This record gives sequence, C-alpha cells and structure tokens, in this order.
Amino acid sequence: MGRSRRTIPEELLLLALDPATGTTAQPQSLDLGLAGAQLVELALAGRIAPDGDRIAVVLPRPTGDPTLDSALELLRRRGSPVRAVHWIGGPRLGLRQTYLTHLERCGMVHAVAGQMCGVLPTTRYQATDTAISREIRTRLDNAIRTGVPPDPRTAALAALAHAVGLGKHLYPGNEGRSSRSRLRDLIRHDPMGGLVAHAVMDVQNGVAAQPRRATAAGPGPGAGRQPAARATDGTPGVPAQPMRGSMARVGAR
Repeated sequence: MGRSRRTIPEELLLLALDPATGTTAQPQSLDLGLAGAQLVELALAGRIAPDGDRIAVVLPRPTGDPTLDSALELLRRRGSPVRAVHWIGGPRLGLRQTYLTHLERCGMVHAVAGQMCGVLPTTRYQATDTAISREIRTRLDNAIRTGVPPDPRTAALAALAHAVGLGKHLYPGNEGRSSRSRLRDLIRHDPMGGLVAHAVMDVQNGVAAQPRRATAAGPGPGAGRQPAARATDGTPGVPAQPMRGSMARVGAR
C-alpha cells in the first residue's frame, strides 16, 4: 500500500500523539482502537465484510501493507466469521508500538530517546511533519462543525476516536463539550466504523461476552449494546478507561 494515502490506524495514532510530550493519549484503550481501525481499513480495501456482529474474510489477497496483511491472515486462519468484540478484545500486546515503529520507518514520526527519573530509558515520538496531523484534525473539525456527512474514512476515524476516548484530548474542557457530542454522533455515518467502535467500547465496558443484536441496516449508535459508562470528564457515551497493565507498559509513554 503506497504512501499516497494514510491508513486509518496510522491516522488514529497520529491523532492520539501529543506534539508537546511525544506520548500517546489514552494508551490503555488505543491498542483496542488500532485493532478496530485495522478492521475498518481491511473492509474499505474489500478484504473483509461485516456479517451481523461478526467479521468475515471475503478476499484473502494481501493488501501490500505488512501490518494489515498480518491481521488479514489471522482472520483467514479462523476459518469462520469472528465476532468483532472477540477479535478486538484478543491479545493486542505491542500493537501500538508496532504502528509507532511503522510510522517511524515511513518517516512520519521520529523517535527521541530519554530517561525517566534519570534512570529508566524511555522513547517518545515526535511528528516529522505537523501539517499531516493538522490535516487529519481539520477533517474531523469540518465534519463536526459543518454537519455535512463525512466520507467513510473520516466517519470511521471519528467513531474510533470517540470509542477510545480521544474526544477529551482533541476537544478538552467545557468549551469542547458540544464538539465531543458531535464527534460521538458521527459514529452513525459508517456502518463498519460504527460496528468496530461499539465493539471497542463493549470490550472496555466488559460486555464482550454478551451477543449483540444486529439490524438490517447495520448496528446503530445504541443497537444491542449496554449503555456506555460516563467518562470522567462528564461526556456521555465515552467509557471510563480501565487500566490494562500489559498494554500500559508497551509503546510510547
């Protein structure tokens, strides 16, 4: 897959990357979001398709992107459609670091070595071209402020940004409350993005074991799901982020 178009996992990670600190916002949920973003990207590439609340491989041909093709091969080996919540809730140790390394290799970020407390080695990541991050953010801002239905890629990115709790990072404080609400509402504009975003939130809320009822038009904002927990900043619909110790030790901190 060429560099003329960034993938949704790449864009989600760039959105989460704090330009001031070089760390990622919402690190405990970001691995889940990246796993969901891979599914959306594979669906847009025609390799997989939703089957109710499950994901089915419809074309196992590689995309040319190593990270996406690894996910596609794992899905193919399952042999039958897999529930989105089971896929996203599976082991995701290192996925965030994999994409940070991938972005570094592509020249989109560069690693900065440092130390924590003067002893522990750390690695932070800085965007090499801030115009890229601004362009991604502008697309979300336009979708929020204009009310014009966004393209599927932007809608899916918005759904995933909401699902992992990036709303309060992108639109902080009381002044960002209406923007966070509109970001959540964009989830309805892409069925696949909505499916995986709800699966990400279900995994975080611990309801992955409960089957979801699918509708003919695809999963809607509240179809067949438990109510999402209220975020600590008071935004309805964004789940509180549980600590996942294995994830918290991986990648940029």
